[in-house]
Amino acid sequence: MRKFSYALALAALLLSTNTYAQTASVTTASAKTGAQPWLYEGSDVPVDDTWTFGVLPNGLRYAVKKNDVPAGQVSIRVRIDAGALHENNDEQGFAHLIEHLSFRGSTFVPDGEAKRIWQRFGVTFGSDSNAQTTPTQTVYKLDLPNATQEKLDESVKIISGMIRNPRISPTALNAERAIVLAELRENSGAQMIYSDALRQHAFQGQRLASRSTIGTPETLQAADAIHLSAFHDRWYRPENTVVVMAGDMEPAQLANLVQRYFNDWKGKGARAPEPDFGDPSPQGTPARVLIEPTLPHMVNISYLRPWRKVNDTIAYNEQLLIDALAMQIINRRLEVQARNGGNYLFAQVAQEDISRTADATLVSLTPVGDQWEAATRDVRAIIADAVATAPSVADIDRERTLFGNALRTMLDSYPFEAAAKQADDIVSAVDIRETVAAPKTVVQVYEGLKDNFTPERLLESTQKLFSADVIRLLVSSPTSIPDADNRALAALNAPVAANTSARLSENTLGFAALPQLGPPGTLVAEDILSRWDINRLELSNGVRALLYPNKAESGQIRLLVRFGRGYQAVNPDQGGLLWAGPLVLSENGIGNIKRTEIDQMVNGRRIELNFSVDDDAFQFGANTRPDDLADQLILIATKLEHPGWDPAPVERAKALATSGYASFEMSAMSVLQRDLEYLLRNKDARWKSATPAEVAKIDAAQFEAYWQPLMAQGPVEVLLFGDFDKSEAVKALEKSFGAMAPRAPLPVSTAASELRFPAPTAAPLRLTHRGASDQAAAVMAWPTGGGISGITEGRQLETLAAIFRDRLFEKFRAEQAASYSPDMAANWPINFNSGGYLMAYAQVNPADVDRFFAFADDVAADLIANPVSADELQRAVEPTKQAIERAASGNTFWLNQLKGASYHPERFVALGRLYSDFNDVTPPILQSLAQRYFIKDKAWKLVVAPHSDDGTATAAR
Repeated sequence: MRKFSYALALAALLLSTNTYAQTASVTTASAKTGAQPWLYEGSDVPVDDTWTFGVLPNGLRYAVKKNDVPAGQVSIRVRIDAGALHENNDEQGFAHLIEHLSFRGSTFVPDGEAKRIWQRFGVTFGSDSNAQTTPTQTVYKLDLPNATQEKLDESVKIISGMIRNPRISPTALNAERAIVLAELRENSGAQMIYSDALRQHAFQGQRLASRSTIGTPETLQAADAIHLSAFHDRWYRPENTVVVMAGDMEPAQLANLVQRYFNDWKGKGARAPEPDFGDPSPQGTPARVLIEPTLPHMVNISYLRPWRKVNDTIAYNEQLLIDALAMQIINRRLEVQARNGGNYLFAQVAQEDISRTADATLVSLTPVGDQWEAATRDVRAIIADAVATAPSVADIDRERTLFGNALRTMLDSYPFEAAAKQADDIVSAVDIRETVAAPKTVVQVYEGLKDNFTPERLLESTQKLFSADVIRLLVSSPTSIPDADNRALAALNAPVAANTSARLSENTLGFAALPQLGPPGTLVAEDILSRWDINRLELSNGVRALLYPNKAESGQIRLLVRFGRGYQAVNPDQGGLLWAGPLVLSENGIGNIKRTEIDQMVNGRRIELNFSVDDDAFQFGANTRPDDLADQLILIATKLEHPGWDPAPVERAKALATSGYASFEMSAMSVLQRDLEYLLRNKDARWKSATPAEVAKIDAAQFEAYWQPLMAQGPVEVLLFGDFDKSEAVKALEKSFGAMAPRAPLPVSTAASELRFPAPTAAPLRLTHRGASDQAAAVMAWPTGGGISGITEGRQLETLAAIFRDRLFEKFRAEQAASYSPDMAANWPINFNSGGYLMAYAQVNPADVDRFFAFADDVAADLIANPVSADELQRAVEPTKQAIERAASGNTFWLNQLKGASYHPERFVALGRLYSDFNDVTPPILQSLAQRYFIKDKAWKLVVAPHSDDGTATAAR
């Protein structure tokens, strides 16, 4: 049941019947309806009656629903019951290749035209229109904004052609095969090596072990149009198809479109039976060691049981909830042990039905350094305790409180849950052969379980979760391990003593245990920005606030507390410890109270403590609820006044930074992740990733000395956007942030306020990676500007970048297949008056680096010489405008646009121009910008090439 699964995921996050009635005339045959919708056959789970279900005479199933979140959008999903596991050995990669070909062209549209049509409708390619192939399914996705009846009709027509009659011609195949091979090249490297090794090891003897979704170079090269068409005809049939549509349109209209474009579809020949995916087999190797130099030490243990289709009943889902509670108790203990300074950084237990291949309990852990044996022993010891001894009533009540509040949050959120999310839930349920339940059903089932959450029932559940037909362990190590196989086997099988020390104390602190704030402040100034109905406040100690009470997200409040100057708080040469703040400051407690005690204090409540560094401020953020708002404000205000300096999180952050550093060498893109921002900011140390040698020099005392004055900085701004009563919120602010000592705004030095773009390069700067030898990255960037006063130009440059990006896609990818994911970005920092840039980049074969630079030069030159066409401009601007309109339905959009505005009112003006800045851009404006900024002599270039022992850019593997 998908809603139960969602509830469990939400709980973990808090720790960190209508039938279709034809109402309009259609020319197709009527769908079958009945008392029990097809998704609920064999289940006693109450039907989610917000959905309308139907089955066409040809066997195609559909589900449709009206959901106006966001307004005007309709989300379409078409699921084909065919993935990598349905391929024969010589067909590996066919399901994914057909997905690509389907988007390329079909009966109703010529090659590449579907993307352009949807761009004109406001669709962003890659996010609004996409597809996904997994081992068990292929899913086609479209989120259509501003979905008029005409646009939706055209879109469903296009999708029906893609599904029923894709253009599988030798010409199209050759073009798309090259793109898929580029995708394979770009995704190759350490991460793929690891995921392949884990799949092959865990599922030895099963079909999944030998099935990579993307296929192999050999099977892709051997693919021809005849055999691909045969695969399509075998599996793309109405009986294997589910169409899901949810959005701002009546269900009858949506159902009519399904009937109009899919009712006359007939499968070719007899329906093929599904292959036997096999059961976990004890035959094979129980333990394996993978040596991968660019990955940190990692351990995975898989407890595997046969997967069987279940009757998705209330009783079945009750047991799922009990299982989830049992795992949550273990996960909390694992985190407590890690925080207290164990041999591992992170560890987690999860249950998953994997690709209809195995019912699995999965244990994953990241050791400290090379202590993988001790870390595995520590984790197994905590599991051994859970298997041997029942949890206490206090343990159970703690997690029940957490789950109950998570479920009620889900119930509160359901009315504004996005249509796309709900459509995806239906698809996921079909894939695992289960149902969906309305949140009210989930809450009712959970509350009815109260007397079943007993220590004995939880112990029985835990024991079953760690009982298995097959148990397998995989160790990944960056260096060779002497006697590796025997040591790995011993790590899996050696007896361990149950560790009871990770069980939490039952003495939970209350908020009264927090360090005390001063006397409440008072509200001294207030005005209302009538255009948006936003309240701007000032308290007696100088703290300012923006309050936007609204019902857009019922029962939820977005909170952001900003203080100090962020990256502008330190000069570039003093930025060496900024990286550690986000890893440590949420974890190092308040006063003498540690983070684990804080977690117990707020257990089951929507209270968070998330730290980040922005260009102009440090930030604590949270998503909370009206009932929790007052204490949420108290917690963050007390954190600012009385920060804790527990040394354990510093050591944990050091171990994490050190263990993960080598992973930056795994591919060209991971090198860019490490260095690109630092280099584009002219090697400003505030954006530098710390090396292991630099990390090793840090201790808790140095961290405190660096961060203590930063935590004391002013000014302070509080943003509250969401479902709250204004007068109650003001009182809560007076008692929390109003009770802080005054903080004077910190002046920003000239050095800290500047961002510098690097000097142009005659020859590209060269870096290396230790990944695949056929993988490189090329970057070409031009300096622009920055500052809130020039934001209109910054937005116009985003449109110029969108046009550049589309040309990269259509030529460098779709026609030349030189890169799977070339891109173009525009960066205009509103908090700095300089440092912005336009940047084109791509992953390519090393031999194609110069080809990319030449292509980028050609695009820039053409944009300088010639104005863009009206159609090209529309296809760039319309998706941006639609994205703005959709984002504006949620409070996160407004919060991000207006953060800092209580001190910088010009941001209100900039927000007021947001839509018009994009809507009013013209071809002459873009041509003028291209002439101003695409100056060849100012371009900065970077290449990341494969490393070799002699230092040249040649194959390392």
